Amino acid sequence: MSKPSLPQGTRDFSAAVVRKRNYIFNTIKAVFELYGFESLETPAMENLETLMGKYGDEGDKLIFKILNNGLDNQDKLQKTQEGFAKIVEGKSSKEITERALRYDLTIPFARYVAMNHSQLTFPFKRYQIQPVWRADRPQRGRYREFYQCDADIVGSKTLLNEVELVSIYATVFSKLGIDVEIKINSRKILQALAEICGGSDKLIDITVAIDKLDKIGIDKVKEELFQRGLQAEQVAVIESYLLINGSNVEKLNKLKSILKDNQIGKQGFEEIEYVLNYNSNEKRETRNEKLTIDFTLARGLNYYTGIIFEIKANNVQMGSIGGGGRYDDLTGLFGVPNIPGVGISFGVDRIYDVMEELKLFPSEVESTTTTKILFFNLGEAESKKAYEIMQQLRDKNIGCELYHEQTKFDKQFKYAEKKGINHIAILGSKELEDGKFNLKNLSTGNQSSIAFDAIDKVIETIVQK
Repeated sequence: MSKPSLPQGTRDFSAAVVRKRNYIFNTIKAVFELYGFESLETPAMENLETLMGKYGDEGDKLIFKILNNGLDNQDKLQKTQEGFAKIVEGKSSKEITERALRYDLTIPFARYVAMNHSQLTFPFKRYQIQPVWRADRPQRGRYREFYQCDADIVGSKTLLNEVELVSIYATVFSKLGIDVEIKINSRKILQALAEICGGSDKLIDITVAIDKLDKIGIDKVKEELFQRGLQAEQVAVIESYLLINGSNVEKLNKLKSILKDNQIGKQGFEEIEYVLNYNSNEKRETRNEKLTIDFTLARGLNYYTGIIFEIKANNVQMGSIGGGGRYDDLTGLFGVPNIPGVGISFGVDRIYDVMEELKLFPSEVESTTTTKILFFNLGEAESKKAYEIMQQLRDKNIGCELYHEQTKFDKQFKYAEKKGINHIAILGSKELEDGKFNLKNLSTGNQSSIAFDAIDKVIETIVQK
């Protein structure tokens, strides 16, 4: 029998890890709800036609397809054989697969809005915290199964939405203690760049190449642009665009000389200015120090139409830990046009890795157990009384355990030590007779005698640690 293993790019999560992940989830969720977002969940799988063609050629290759149900008759077998023949030829086949695991949360959300738009109150603000799957090459910070935390607003074109989403990013990462850079660009500026370099049909070629800049460097990006049919003069314009640097103001000034009188580029320019300059109070200015224009930011997904975001953690080598942007006709993909939207996503798995590396989890979250007190098992009558006391403590939200069998003290002490349980309760025959039990703090050695009817004293002792 082969040794048990996990599929590549997936992980098990111990209780300690789940505790830390829940800390991240709960922090993000609390901020979402402060800004008026409501929760939504969608199925793990979607119809294949819902997902395909929405993420560009690169993204479509990473969609996990689900094989159709088993073959229960000869007709299905023949159709499946025909379907495999199509796939070998590079075509798709409904005989083989009609469903897929969701690639992200945005397209399923757009599908939900398209199906339910007549019942929704717009602008509709939802958040969603669920796993997604991508057939990517596993590496540090990149998994095949991972969680996303999304917040989206649909039914509104105002840039106030982008301003609030920046604020959500700043608030969440401040609460988590992660020093980040919030990068901003506009797909309208990238569209203008494409028009300057030969036409809007060049947009996908340009953005797909630019999106790889951090991974392959500018020389390889130029090489890819040549391979995609761009001419030397056009590549030179793109290179000068990618080399724009300086402060936010300096970057905008340099951009003007490249965009010239391009109208779509002017719109993108003004939208970035709006988000940067909105609200001049001191707190906003402090947060906007983290908001940085990055004209190399492309976000390789085809559905973005305006402002785009990406989050990078400072002081650690890690890919983006968040991103998003505006998509003004995403529901149009499902036959319901003219519902604008904008959204952001948090990459929880990478955020976890960053917080682990930088040791940012609070000490109470680092605890390996939810059990506050272990009651030693010292006999049947004693355990029965211990259980009665435990139930009173549990009613007051104090986690307790009774050791599962009567055995030597040493074994019960070791159990508490291995589980990280800080307090033990001793209730033997003498304590049962006296109507008291002994509560000991293992980290300090302090011990107190507590009457059976003085449960509140236990809580005071636990809180004082």
